[in-house]
Amino acid sequence: MSAVAIPGDPPGGRRALAVWGTGVSVYFVAVIFRTSLGVAGLDAADRFHVNASALSTFSILQLLVYAGMQIPVGLLVDRLGTKKVLALGAVLFTAGQLGFAFSPTYGTALASRALLGCGDALTFISVLRLGSRWFPARRGPLVAQFAGLVGMAGNLVSTLVLARLLHGIGWMAAFAGSAAAGAVVLVLVLLFLKDHPEGHEPEPLPHQGAAYVRRQIAASWREPGTRLGLWVHFTTQFPAMVFLLLWGLPFLVEAQGLSRAVAGELLTLVVLSNMLVGLVYGQIVARHHGARLPLALGAVGTTAALWAATLAYPGPHAPMWLLIVLCTVLGACGPASMIGFDFARPANPPERQGTASGITNMGGFVASMTTLFAIGVLLDATGDDYSLAFSVVFVLQAVGVSQILRLRRQAARRERERLVASRVETVHVPV
Repeated sequence: MSAVAIPGDPPGGRRALAVWGTGVSVYFVAVIFRTSLGVAGLDAADRFHVNASALSTFSILQLLVYAGMQIPVGLLVDRLGTKKVLALGAVLFTAGQLGFAFSPTYGTALASRALLGCGDALTFISVLRLGSRWFPARRGPLVAQFAGLVGMAGNLVSTLVLARLLHGIGWMAAFAGSAAAGAVVLVLVLLFLKDHPEGHEPEPLPHQGAAYVRRQIAASWREPGTRLGLWVHFTTQFPAMVFLLLWGLPFLVEAQGLSRAVAGELLTLVVLSNMLVGLVYGQIVARHHGARLPLALGAVGTTAALWAATLAYPGPHAPMWLLIVLCTVLGACGPASMIGFDFARPANPPERQGTASGITNMGGFVASMTTLFAIGVLLDATGDDYSLAFSVVFVLQAVGVSQILRLRRQAARRERERLVASRVETVHVPV
């Protein structure tokens, strides 16, 4: 017996890399804009005269819009293709960044962050879909990890470049100037991006209104791999997201007594660690699918242990070596969350990939939004007791791990059944 190639599997190559690079550049800029508040949190509190709860509302609203749009975005990508959705995303997040630069009041600034979150929500699922259309399926885990890596590079730009611009040229110039990057990637998408290679056009999807939408969502949700992917994403992503998006800098400066410069270096360490771990995880998962769950649960357990050691340290401040280890371990959260898509992807056929990815991607952002809100409320209620406020991390990790353990066997069994079925279809027996 000899195995044949999977019908319709795209060839990859330089052309695929160039097109995918155009799409992922949009995600890169979206992450710069998304994480820009992480280095400007204290400045935003002074500028708009708000307390911790109100400050956290910026990120909560942004993530609320992002999470709420993930399933609609998945459906849009399945229906309209990547190019149109990415172009719309670039328009929206650029407008949001510009609006945030010139917002005179807290209310208008909130509206701008919501608009930014709307545009941001359109990017990542589109990039995942673009990768699945241009690269062979066996490259899926590696391509997804590389997309996350590029996103972390955008976070690095926020911590290294935008932070310096903010304190060098001021609020308006820094945020308005950064918005120019959105216009650049919009032009690149319109000129160079294609939804799929020649000869690999997807089957046209019949439009059947609300009934079609309900069927797509229901069919994706019925797959235990989709639900497992959501809970893996939920449990792994949010500790680093909360740290980088808003509360890391205040925690390091106000609770740990560090200067802004040193705190910025530790935030940069989280990003650099994320990029390095992402490369390693991508290679491991591409070669050994059985490593997916151990890697994800290992990241959760290690993160919980380091947070516990930092928050419970008996002295007034945790030692620098412990903070360095914590930030290094937080870097594994992003790559571990990408493993969620490696459970959802094989559980769904190509025509449901966008919808399934949207469901999975909701997980981490719902967890992040919940944690951002809880930390802000607890800080105000306890007089800025960061140890108590950050303990909410353990509650959400416990919820997520319980769901992962509940679904893991069912998802594994269903995945094995699909693998056997695909082999039967693609194996040729010579006569």
